[in-house]
Order: sequence, then C-alpha cells, then structure tokens
Amino acid sequence: MTPGGTFFFTVVTEARRPVFTNAETVALLRSAFRAVCQSRPFQIDAIVIMPDHLHCIWTLPPDDADFSTRWRLVKTSFTKRCDPALRVAPNAARIAKQQQAVWQHRYWEHQIRDENDYTRHVDYIHYNPVKHRLANSPIDWPYSSFSRFVEAGLYPPDWGQNAMNFPGIDRE
Repeated sequence: MTPGGTFFFTVVTEARRPVFTNAETVALLRSAFRAVCQSRPFQIDAIVIMPDHLHCIWTLPPDDADFSTRWRLVKTSFTKRCDPALRVAPNAARIAKQQQAVWQHRYWEHQIRDENDYTRHVDYIHYNPVKHRLANSPIDWPYSSFSRFVEAGLYPPDWGQNAMNFPGIDRE
C-alpha cells in the first residue's frame, strides 16, 4: 500500500445485523473513530453509516500506509463499548480467539487512483442511503458526510433526489 494514500472502504457487520439503527450507536462508532484518530491520525474524507455496513474514504498521513491497524482499533473500541445485545453468538473460531461477533472479519478496500475515481466513490458513498431506499435524498440521511459537502459548496442540497438517470451511480 502507498503511504499517504487515499482509500475507499466497505465494512460490514457480522451476519449483516442492523447494528447502526439509532443515534446513540452511531455516536459510539464516531467516538471510536475519534479515539483512533488521536493515537493514529488519518482523515475521513467522506463517510456514510448504514444500519448494517458503512462506506468511507480515508487519507493516511504521508509516511503511513497502515489502515489495517486503524480498522482493528476502531472495531475493537466500538465492540468493547457497545450494548452486548448487538453482538451475535460467536462461532468456534471466534471463541478460540476470544473475539466478539459484531463485525465481519474482513473489509473491502480500494486505493483511490485519481480525481475521477475519488469523485465516483464520494458520490457512491453519499447516494448509498437512497440506493438502499432508506432516504429519498442524500440530504435526508443523518449518518453521512453529505451535509458537510453541501456546506462546502461541493454538492447542491438537492443532489441525488431524482437519480433514476443519474450518471455514475450504481443502483443495483
């Protein structure tokens, strides 16, 4: 991996359980991100937190390519502090490793190649609640960086409302 790189991630809950269904649980995840950022800095460029998964783009410091430790720390911090009812019964492999079952073991990562790749992934992140029919418009979803992008003038507030023929958005 490239030190100082920018990466797109998809992280999924164990068995696709809807863990992030309320503001308190999302706040706990945000707290985990803040704690990890203090000890191992990185920038969250864009993010959306869905009930059973999240997508985000991170940019790492110029001399650092270690996103895997950061993800381990974020997942561990959240898991230790979340309501035990959010954990599923661990399988034998998790029991042997003394692991809780809140998150899938793996995550998907993609190194952003250029500005066009970055823009497509930011659009994908912000359109995700509409794609999954959880919101009529990206502005309606509270657990996203979309409002920050609107405030910065990077999107109009009504972006993604009528996206039936929206270029570059995967609706499958």
